[in-house]
Amino acid sequence: MFFTEQLALLLETGMSLFQSLSLLAEQTENSAMASLVEDLREQVSTGKPLSVAMASHESVFSSTYVNLIAASEEGGFMHKVLEQLLHMEERRENLRSTIISALTYPAFLTAFSFFTIVFVLVFVFPKFGDMFSAIADELPPTTVVLLAFSDSLIAHWHWYCGGAIACLWLGGLWLRSDSGRHTLDRLKLTTPGISTVAVQLYLSQTLRVLGLSINHGVPIVDALKACSDAVSNREFRLLLHRVELHVREGGRIADEFEASPLIPKLTKQMLMTAEEAGNIGLVGIRLSDYYERELAKRLDRMSKLIEPVMLLVMGGLVGVIVSSLVLPIFKLSHAVG
Repeated sequence: MFFTEQLALLLETGMSLFQSLSLLAEQTENSAMASLVEDLREQVSTGKPLSVAMASHESVFSSTYVNLIAASEEGGFMHKVLEQLLHMEERRENLRSTIISALTYPAFLTAFSFFTIVFVLVFVFPKFGDMFSAIADELPPTTVVLLAFSDSLIAHWHWYCGGAIACLWLGGLWLRSDSGRHTLDRLKLTTPGISTVAVQLYLSQTLRVLGLSINHGVPIVDALKACSDAVSNREFRLLLHRVELHVREGGRIADEFEASPLIPKLTKQMLMTAEEAGNIGLVGIRLSDYYERELAKRLDRMSKLIEPVMLLVMGGLVGVIVSSLVLPIFKLSHAVG
């Protein structure tokens, strides 16, 4: 983002591309970034287009970035495209921050609840074990279960820790595997509640790249390929790949979207109308803006709903634990009386 913003600013002031890259290479403090900019400058100095130079660093510059830069080189409006790329990246970062913010509090409550329960089972319940032995036959079922679990945790804590670490390690390996990623991507698109959020996120990313690319003269097939690169979900990529193949064969974008149950009716209708009117770039940007707003609203509602639900769950767990301790104490006091 820093590189894009600075390069756009230098080009807008009238400085040549070679001079701009030279200045950025000198001023960039990050050694890795300075080396990358220096390589771009060297390739440009040999007569290569900037887009070709960027394509050699595919781990840094996405196909969307490269395709838009290539289109701007032909049209002579590179600084404008760079500004659009910067805005797109800023929107993506804002959306990412919104998602992280919505998930942070529930994740904290879950972790806090887990460690609190473990603390109570390991350090509190054992103190009441001998006391409750006098009324072992009269203990509530929850007290019996929690006492047994407490004894098991204390006696076999190393097995529990080892099992948890092993599960996390194996789960991480599975999620990094092809089958794990395919399964997770499929669950994102099929799980009720999550699927709506995921589809809106992927549509926002796809339609923005599509609209921005078409508006700046990128060929439709290249634009669709860039859309696939912009989405991380493999199942959604398969849909975009089918759209790309259909367009290569002379079909319309709206046809494959129309056949997919994942795509909302609004998108299908808008894309069909846009293709007939010849303004799919404009409609793609507007739909992307719409889904970004809807996604932010939905995440806000979900976070507000999750908070009381999590508090109710925590309250229920605390209630079970407290009642498992208090009820036997009442019975003991009654017996003593």
